[in-house]
Amino acid sequence: MANLKLTLLTAAGLALAGPALVGCASTRTHESAGEYIDNSVITTKVKAAILDEPSLHSFQISVKSYKDVVQLSGFVDSAASARKAGKVAASVHGVASVKNDLVVK
Repeated sequence: MANLKLTLLTAAGLALAGPALVGCASTRTHESAGEYIDNSVITTKVKAAILDEPSLHSFQISVKSYKDVVQLSGFVDSAASARKAGKVAASVHGVASVKNDLVVK
């Protein structure tokens, strides 16, 4: 079931990557086409990992990736949930660092 979720999320991420494939080289403020695809995959893997973590309410957590840095935003029920989401995201292969902007409500 988890592999199916990951496959579906990866396919969706790659389908959305089509318009970004026009770019060429990476700059400080822009990703290359390859980096964009790599970060789409990282975002998908982090979302899948959060979905697979039963203690997290995954629909309240937004995940974005840019240059291998994952940003988590949204709302969680406790500081422990925010820390757990950060650890789950950091454990995904390819994640260089995590910017945890989750808010405890």
